[in-house]
Amino acid sequence: MLLLLLGIILLHVAALVLLFVSTIVNAWTSSEVGSSDLWMNCSIASGYHCEPASTGVWIQAVQALMILSIIFSCLSLILFFCQLFTLQKGGRFFLTGTFQILASLFVMSGGIIYTVMSPEWVPETHSFGYSYILAWVAFPLALISGLIYVILRKRE
Repeated sequence: MLLLLLGIILLHVAALVLLFVSTIVNAWTSSEVGSSDLWMNCSIASGYHCEPASTGVWIQAVQALMILSIIFSCLSLILFFCQLFTLQKGGRFFLTGTFQILASLFVMSGGIIYTVMSPEWVPETHSFGYSYILAWVAFPLALISGLIYVILRKRE
């Protein structure tokens, strides 16, 4: 049982780290002359300079969804530890699982919005960067850990 709990915690922490990295790092799109993310657009064409990201509604929606996913995933981890010590024997971690599943849905929604709307904003020479890919990898990890929490029963 201890190994199962450790595995679940490691899966959750891995998803949380991926969420943090994908939200913070400046590599949602990249090319030889620059990169961009949710917050900044950087270019090395005429010296290295960065500008704030577009103020379009869609990029703000992606920013909000990624921040919400981090918040819900952190809350889910805290709730898991609280429920681990307060939940009755045989109880399920429904609240923890719900928060983690919501975090995964927020990541998915943000990724979909960015995928659909970025061709209007990102030049053709740019390709999706590793932060964008990490966000998509975090989605199934968060979803799987949320489903495991829902299925998991507390034993003595």
